[in-house]
Amino acid sequence: MSLKEKIENGQTFLGIELGSTRIKAVLTDDNYVPIASGAADWENRFENGFWTYSLDDIHGGLKSCYASLAADVAEKYGTELTSVKAMGVSAMMHGYMAFDSNGELLVPFRTWRCTVTEQAASELTSLLDFNIPQRWSIAHLYQAILNGEQHVHKTAYISTLAGYVHYILTGKRVVGIGEASGIFPVSGKDYDEKMLEKTEELFRRHGFDRPLHEVLPAVADAGEKGSFLTESGVKFLDEKGILKAGIPLCPPEGDAGTGMAATNSVRPGTGNVSAGTSVFAMPVLERPLTGVYPEIDVVTTPDGAPVAMVHCNNCCSEIDVWVKMFGEFAELSGRPADKSELYELLYTNAMKGDPGCGGLTVYNFLSGEPVAGVDDGRPMYFRTPDSEPSLANFFRAQLYSTVAALKTGMDILLEKEKISLKNITAHGGLFKVKNAAQQVLADALGTEVSVMETAGEGGAWGIALLAAYMTDGVGNSLADWLDENVFAGSKKITLSPDKNGAKGFAEFMERYKTGLPAEKILKGAE
Repeated sequence: MSLKEKIENGQTFLGIELGSTRIKAVLTDDNYVPIASGAADWENRFENGFWTYSLDDIHGGLKSCYASLAADVAEKYGTELTSVKAMGVSAMMHGYMAFDSNGELLVPFRTWRCTVTEQAASELTSLLDFNIPQRWSIAHLYQAILNGEQHVHKTAYISTLAGYVHYILTGKRVVGIGEASGIFPVSGKDYDEKMLEKTEELFRRHGFDRPLHEVLPAVADAGEKGSFLTESGVKFLDEKGILKAGIPLCPPEGDAGTGMAATNSVRPGTGNVSAGTSVFAMPVLERPLTGVYPEIDVVTTPDGAPVAMVHCNNCCSEIDVWVKMFGEFAELSGRPADKSELYELLYTNAMKGDPGCGGLTVYNFLSGEPVAGVDDGRPMYFRTPDSEPSLANFFRAQLYSTVAALKTGMDILLEKEKISLKNITAHGGLFKVKNAAQQVLADALGTEVSVMETAGEGGAWGIALLAAYMTDGVGNSLADWLDENVFAGSKKITLSPDKNGAKGFAEFMERYKTGLPAEKILKGAE
């Protein structure tokens, strides 16, 4: 059967992910290979003290992304996309969307990037003896309660972005267990009951008495069925109205869960690093952690296995600014270069620089970075008087900065918890230039780092795989199904730590840690 026939017979799978800077859709065939894609760019805004996207941004971006996918299908295969076997939606994890009983959004969406819940996160962590990061939805709700925000008494339920989009398409208020684990701690296949009781008691003392099982979205395991695209969902997503209602949707997941699926990192002992606007490492645990650490979230895979997540708010945004600046210089010089060429030139040249960056140090904090103890970010650069400020050294320091905060959290897992980490699979925009950021990460963590040939497909492909697992993986664990049906013949490039690179990164980290107090002082320098 040709790909055109598979599309026309509904033998494909669709995944859509709302990332921080891009909404992407991927269509796969019945061998789970991407055959078409679509995208829409968007950007968050800092308004009234919060990083946010408006409902117009969300709705318009989704429609534009789907239209882009449909156009790609039409151009490549000369046919229209009318149905798929299954589909799924994903989005950046965490954050806060609060709704009243009529389904009206009460305050603008507060994203994972908002570091305004320190008091709430600290009190909940102490109460539950379980790390509740500032990004988590429950921390946002409690902080709103503590602040006496007017919308709280109207709040009927809260959701994440993935849960909200799933609700628009299906009418079901449900999230996958991986996404749920970034809303509130989970135990088994649902929210932890004892922790819910403690939290409800705390909230009642502050005047919020609605049961949390009513407020939080329901939890679903990977492969669980029960949600279908409604007629109103079709009208929302496909402005042409060609797509048919009734398509089953898998439980919505966050970008952490889809990254695990897309890198085949759901089995205990595996792990991955996802790097884009933010960067996070997710080793799947073979045993529980012995301690509670503010630098480490304990979340789950899409099928409920515990994961130690080191999440850093800042990764590529600052280096992207510098690449753009050098693009402006190239235009002024009369030798303009496209974006991909600029990244290739600057990243490749960076790896020719001094392993210790010639004494240069960079902080890429555009927003707060709790893992590094920084509440409010300021990009910063410094060098010692005897440093060597070459272009290669500067961009090498920029690359180092993308994973430096991550390194501080991973050291806890590797040195204190003694977790076994033989290989990490990396994906995301940071790794598009071969042998640059991938080598930096290997040197930083002291472990092999692999990048798959499908790394560029990212989370949209990951949620398409989870949709396919729901229909095709009956009777198999998610890990076994991925191993046997998706990644059996996959190709990847693996790099080992370089001795000089590891030594140079360690030198950079010493300067990085020493200079952090200056980064914190800059908070008030406006």
